[in-house]
Amino acid sequence: MASQNLVRKQYLMSNEQISKVDRLAKKTGASSAQIVRLAVEAYDPESIRNEPDDTELMELVSARLKEAIKDTQQTRIKLEQTLQKLGVK
Repeated sequence: MASQNLVRKQYLMSNEQISKVDRLAKKTGASSAQIVRLAVEAYDPESIRNEPDDTELMELVSARLKEAIKDTQQTRIKLEQTLQKLGVK
């Protein structure tokens, strides 16, 4: 960063956001300004929009689980029928 031309800007932040930046700066040993610059660099709104939310994930998991249960039940029925034909059960 030292080789970049930096421009001073002022932004409004909540007390909670300022506290968080200060905590991160203290924890990492970086300056508060560096924490904000890193956060801006890391921010990618495209990746946020493309990630499914928790509800979508739970619906997907639920659907796959129902499919797996149905497949297992059908397999058990076929297995029992086969065992009966073989005289094992």
